[in-house]
Amino acid sequence: MTALAVTLAALGTALATGLGALPFLFFRHPDRRWLGLANALASGFMIGASVGLALEGAHYGTGRMLLGAAAGAAFMVATGRFLGRGRDREPHLGALRGADALRALLIVGVMTVHSFSEGVGVGVAFGAGETLGVFIAIAIAVHNIPEGLAISLVLVPRGVSVWRAAGWSVFSSLPQPLMALPAFLFVETFEPFLPVGLGFAAGAMLWLVVAELLPEAVAEARAGAVAATAAVSAAAMIAFQTLL
Repeated sequence: MTALAVTLAALGTALATGLGALPFLFFRHPDRRWLGLANALASGFMIGASVGLALEGAHYGTGRMLLGAAAGAAFMVATGRFLGRGRDREPHLGALRGADALRALLIVGVMTVHSFSEGVGVGVAFGAGETLGVFIAIAIAVHNIPEGLAISLVLVPRGVSVWRAAGWSVFSSLPQPLMALPAFLFVETFEPFLPVGLGFAAGAMLWLVVAELLPEAVAEARAGAVAATAAVSAAAMIAFQTLL
């Protein structure tokens, strides 16, 4: 297995994230009234992904995973305060401004941080053997599609075009090919940090759901509908990861 092959496999996992935006080709102008349910659906996907990350991190080291989760939540608190502090220079992401831009920046940032640990996972897997590496790369690529959908569910209802949402989704996964190669070349060095990275991503993702997405979802839609949507999508994501 060559270094180029590892990089190409990880690049494929990143590109797969953009596929999550494709359903919005059939809903080019979503009404803002369903933003609450979109946030609830994205929240469920992210909760399910966080559970999977935490369980995988615990497999490598529970203590290090919990430490990473706490660090991830603390990092998101600090980032949210930093981005929200500059009211005179309102945050923006493309056409988005203010609170919409802040939430978009946070979810893209969380998913990007999350991708570092996935890239390390791909590289470590290839270091253990080509067959395992290919399987893990395929599993992560398939897993990335609903993650791209989660990002698009936050961006598209706020006015971002489908293709830009796909681009941001792919961007959020670019750390995967960047980290896969060094992790493959230096497996023994990177493996101890894997549970910390997985926990960090899980903690950051859960913070975003609890502090940003669910409160806005409840403000835009009925609490019962939000809870049901989030629960069903979380269960679907957990079941999906279990099958993989």
